[in-house]
Amino acid sequence: MAQVVLGVLAHPDDAEFLCAGTLIRLKQELGWEVHIASMTPGDCGSTELSAEDIAAVRRAEGAAAAALLGATYHCLEERDLRIVYGESALEKVVRLLRLTRPQIVLTHSPTDYMLDHEMTSTITRAAAFAAAVPNFLAERDMPSPLEKIPHLYYCDAIEGKDPLGQEVPPGLLIDISSVIELKAAMLAAHASQREWLQRQHGMDHYVESMRHWSSHRGKQAGVAFAEGFRQHLGHSYPQNDLLGQLLGNHSTSH
Repeated sequence: MAQVVLGVLAHPDDAEFLCAGTLIRLKQELGWEVHIASMTPGDCGSTELSAEDIAAVRRAEGAAAAALLGATYHCLEERDLRIVYGESALEKVVRLLRLTRPQIVLTHSPTDYMLDHEMTSTITRAAAFAAAVPNFLAERDMPSPLEKIPHLYYCDAIEGKDPLGQEVPPGLLIDISSVIELKAAMLAAHASQREWLQRQHGMDHYVESMRHWSSHRGKQAGVAFAEGFRQHLGHSYPQNDLLGQLLGNHSTSH
């Protein structure tokens, strides 16, 4: 039975920016089953289409991007700028964890430039713990609990900094040099976002922005391109660096 990795990110295309290279390597090199979930369908990601229309476009783009990897895309149907830590969102992520049964979970940095990312991080952290608790919402016909808490990793904050502009250094760096072209193709599948990101964030080309950041992390790791992560090491969470052991930890701190 294949091992499973699940990425839970806020919006369609977040996984492609932050962790797709690592997902690709786990799939291609080790045969892992990959699931990519977005908390929302990206319903605020347009200045021209209605929320309903852009959501439909972006769900399709998320599925198309995942298909390039042979992964499964899930949308948890929260809404942009309204992701909050609460019972509804937590139940959705716990259900997904119990259905997919991952050994590794990837999510956003606890500190990032926007609250959708930070709330997704908090919800996923809580869900990783709750998914192994048999009595959590047991009255709601939940899938069977996980046998143990999965390994939880936080992706880089956007531009590697917190909301006050302070650096958020990675704890480990994963070499993605061999898969950067597929990572770029997955990101390019989110074609609706080029105009939005150019207008809202001043990004002339989101694929080139991804390459630039991956190159920055790569230089820190001594490779061409890399992705940065930090492992959640709180009490009761797994303490061994499974991701680094599987794909090589290129952090300069090791």
